[in-house]
Amino acid sequence: MKMSQKPQETALSKCPGCEEPLEPGDLFCGACGYDLSAVPEPPQDHPTIAMAVPAENGAAAAPLTPAARPAAVRFDEPGGSGDFELAAPGAAPVAAPASTPSAEVSASAPDPRTSAAELPSTPPAGTKLCVACRAGRVDDDGYCENCGHAQPRERDHMEQELGSVAAVSDRGLRHHRNEDSFAVSTTALPDGSPAVVAIVCDGVSSASRPDEASAAAASAANEALLESLPRGTHPQQAMHEAIVAASESVNSLAEEPGQAMEHDPHRHRNAPACTLVGAVMAGGLLVVGWVGDSRVYWVPDDRTNPPARLTEDDSWAAQMVAAGLMNEAEAYADERAHAITGWLGADAYELEPHTASFKPDRSGLVVVCTDGLWNYAESAAEMAAAVPADAQLRPLHGAQVLVGHALDGGGHDNVTVALLPFVVPPQGAGSACGTT
Repeated sequence: MKMSQKPQETALSKCPGCEEPLEPGDLFCGACGYDLSAVPEPPQDHPTIAMAVPAENGAAAAPLTPAARPAAVRFDEPGGSGDFELAAPGAAPVAAPASTPSAEVSASAPDPRTSAAELPSTPPAGTKLCVACRAGRVDDDGYCENCGHAQPRERDHMEQELGSVAAVSDRGLRHHRNEDSFAVSTTALPDGSPAVVAIVCDGVSSASRPDEASAAAASAANEALLESLPRGTHPQQAMHEAIVAASESVNSLAEEPGQAMEHDPHRHRNAPACTLVGAVMAGGLLVVGWVGDSRVYWVPDDRTNPPARLTEDDSWAAQMVAAGLMNEAEAYADERAHAITGWLGADAYELEPHTASFKPDRSGLVVVCTDGLWNYAESAAEMAAAVPADAQLRPLHGAQVLVGHALDGGGHDNVTVALLPFVVPPQGAGSACGTT
């Protein structure tokens, strides 16, 4: 709305605050509210402000790379590729691109009618800043005290790097919340040699509380491995026990405290559920375990060697292929392809943990991921092509790139991937990854 209360002409053709065109007689800018009653001196320059990165210690703000920018800026951007849904109330905000007037105003043109005492002060160190305006404090309800934007939930985008393992999880572009979860850790075997663990879980969206199921499963499996591996349990047996522990943890979510659930015939209906896939590197072995359709891929450092998929899906499509009723292309093109036949949850038909052990004879990268990634890189060759060449040396960056690959492809699902570099001293030729 234009605010031209007097027939007073301004000497400016553009607003000094946001550079929006002005009309004769305007007292305030209609875009940002700049007070035009006193014409200021023309600015000498027009510095560019990085929307998502505050300047620190007087240094110029550096532009944010696509892989590293906050999740809220990335979600459902207007003008982005692919369709998108509007965020649900309380979900992560849809941040405007930096080129739009609203974004410029929130970052660089505070309302000039606000007194200096009312302007937001510099927050003390450690205060959580708004991902939209990068200036206001975030209150206890998750909203910015300066611009009012709702902040992304903690699980909307998660990253962790722990020495030789890294993982990234993202809400994606269509889901209103992130129902994936992961856990990465390191420990030592009784002989002092290292063991590296990565667990990735995907909540079953049709079930109740899928986000809680995936978090409970990832945590329980990780804790079980950290307890059993230092005791000397064989990694493959430890993985089996970890999946059982994860299943029990998810099953317990179906029980409501204070009720005699064992007498309720419907207590397991639509119970919390998730899939699980994990990898352990220990003692020169690579052990994988899974229930559901999340996967593990092997990508050799020497890309002239073939990559491989190390897991088999518990899914309708996999059953059709195994029975010889369809080829893989036909099965995965069917709308029933992603119907899973195995999962963790109180309503699962039967728990059948799958485990396999490999002894790689050359260095490579272990990719542990949900279908939110492999939907966009299904075959082993496609996954290897998506993995950046330096992922062995920069696993966190590699995981960020792979999540970006899924988002660029449409981001239809939550996306989670963990990368574990597997280093083997050079030795004779052989298969890239052999079963033991």
